[in-house]
Amino acid sequence: MAGKTLFDKIWDAHVVDKIKGGPSVLYIDKHLIHEVTSPQAFAGIDSRGISVFRPEQTVATPDHNVPTVDQHLPIKDELSRFQVNKLTENCEKHGVTLYGLNHPYQGIVHVIGPELGITQPGMTMVCGDSHTSTHGAFGSVAFGIGTSEVEMVLATQCILQPKPKKMRISVEGELSEGVTAKDVILYIIAKITASGGTGYFIEYAGSAIRDLSMEGRMTICNMSIESGARGGLIAPDQTTFDYVKGREFAPKGEEFNQAVEKWRKLKSDDDAVFDKELVFEAADIEPMITYGTNPGMGAKIKDHIPTVEEVDPATRESYKKSLAYMGFEPGSPIEGREVDYVFVGSCTNGRIEDLREVVKFVKGRRKADQVTAWIVPGSKQVEKQANEEGITAALEASGFKLRQPGCSACLAMNDDKIPEGKLAVATSNRNFEGRQGPGSRTMLASPLAAAAAALTGRVTDPRNIN
Repeated sequence: MAGKTLFDKIWDAHVVDKIKGGPSVLYIDKHLIHEVTSPQAFAGIDSRGISVFRPEQTVATPDHNVPTVDQHLPIKDELSRFQVNKLTENCEKHGVTLYGLNHPYQGIVHVIGPELGITQPGMTMVCGDSHTSTHGAFGSVAFGIGTSEVEMVLATQCILQPKPKKMRISVEGELSEGVTAKDVILYIIAKITASGGTGYFIEYAGSAIRDLSMEGRMTICNMSIESGARGGLIAPDQTTFDYVKGREFAPKGEEFNQAVEKWRKLKSDDDAVFDKELVFEAADIEPMITYGTNPGMGAKIKDHIPTVEEVDPATRESYKKSLAYMGFEPGSPIEGREVDYVFVGSCTNGRIEDLREVVKFVKGRRKADQVTAWIVPGSKQVEKQANEEGITAALEASGFKLRQPGCSACLAMNDDKIPEGKLAVATSNRNFEGRQGPGSRTMLASPLAAAAAALTGRVTDPRNIN
């Protein structure tokens, strides 16, 4: 009998029941909620006269709708204010832990889970947000769910879910100087396309993945969904254990040691069989950026935008439409394009390591005058660290300004919108039409490439700045 994959081990251990010819009833260890997808779910359980089944396994925080300036004042936007207030009411009513605005633990849900030690290896985790796959970096099965499924988990702590197929993507070798985890995942998605992971849960492996920090691994798993995959995960190792140790809600003392012994077994067996396997060489990866309107339309910054002839004939019409929206010509250079906005933040790249990378790069230099740059920490804890480490002061000396925590311009459900027609280099995860504001244009890149664009006012390979 063939060995089991890491995904199989976690999934199978959480199956409560199987419906013949249908989905599994999967037990959920940790349910994360925010203000956008939870109001209807709470209304649903209220209408049935039931309460949250296991409130101690649910954690809430507002992130999508919150403003990133003047968070001490009432939220101006009526819908945003209503949703945030409703989250507070629902959590109070049902005994759910809430880290509300101005709480020291508030932040983007996928940033606070790991930094608080809520996210741990071997768990099943869900949230009404597609980028829940971020938590897979710890060796957990984590995926986004819809509003009706949020209601199901609140009511039963279980979810009906078909078991996905399994893919393993290995990146072997050492990454070159100036190449980051964001470049790795943009490279992978450009290679397999924005639908190449459809139907799969991806395990990332290989020496280049093992060499990444936990925050780098979170960036990789975060964008698994952008390849169409159900989620992504990475086997836990000493890097994982060292990161989790000592965090607020992580096991303590002997309990932690016992947990690590269990976590060490969370890896794919040597003879485990995957439905699909892909291998990439780290040496082939360079600083990347997107040029179109889905995350699969990416290329090396130093390359040109593909010509129509270089694109799959089946996608040529949508390709031309995408470039027309972006205002780009097929075959033209990517580097050197004028940039209006730079956004560093989101659940993809709003962690302390990302801010450290940016400040190290820009310190002693000045931001280009014509660029509006938003640096948005992913949580209050990241904001606090940035202040304590002198990152905030150094960024301000270079002409940047640190805003307050939230999803910000990643999806423009708040006041941080890129104006129509303006071009932004963003460290977020999606570049769909109007994603960052009606008529806005987005190029996805690493924090280093975003910092380089902020300094030069143009799309720039960060390796070209000495």
